[in-house]
Amino acid sequence: MERGRLCIKWRQYDIFEPVAIEEVIKLLEQEYGSCQWQADRDPIDVLIGTILSQNTSDANSSSAFASLKASFDSWEAVASAPAERIAEVIKCGGLSQIKAARIKQVLKQIESEKGRITLDFLKSRTMTEAEDYLIRLPGVGHKTASCVLLFSLGKPSLPVDTHVFRVAKRLGLIGSKVSVEKAPGLLQKQIPPSKVYQFHVHMIEHGRRICRARQPHCHRCILRDICPSSRH
Repeated sequence: MERGRLCIKWRQYDIFEPVAIEEVIKLLEQEYGSCQWQADRDPIDVLIGTILSQNTSDANSSSAFASLKASFDSWEAVASAPAERIAEVIKCGGLSQIKAARIKQVLKQIESEKGRITLDFLKSRTMTEAEDYLIRLPGVGHKTASCVLLFSLGKPSLPVDTHVFRVAKRLGLIGSKVSVEKAPGLLQKQIPPSKVYQFHVHMIEHGRRICRARQPHCHRCILRDICPSSRH
């Protein structure tokens, strides 16, 4: 298991201690409060919403999703619509042509395999089985699958977005050369299943507010005393 390192200067020596992910979880909860895990969103909604969120802002993806839901009566209606019509509806979300084609393909495949557009059957599957099904869908990778598993199906799969990835590296919870593809597995091994949701939410919040990509606010960071990247 990869662990981060805390470097404490003492005279001319460097003393290294591992950064425990349990301490990170505790401090972030102290800063942002506890999170109640409520996996009550429709899996198809989360799947399509996550596709729309790729390479755009939360505001743009939310607007695109709202426009899509307002323009069609059902997911079956979206699946049967021309890709050009779907692209027009979600234009505010960016990359509309690519996302429209992907959404249509995903919905058509689920409908073809299951007779209707639903992912509720995944609730009774194991996390591995559910993830395997999701990543077989066109253009669905680990992050998108993890969002569906975590936010809709009550399964402790960790989505690693740019904020989680950046903060985890700065803390040393994963190595500096670890790829974004390998990061979820390495991090998830360290996190109690019951804390996966809270860890995900808090790491995103911390990445947005404090541990920004440029000019992180280390002086305001609750993790500064255990973070090897902190600017003391």
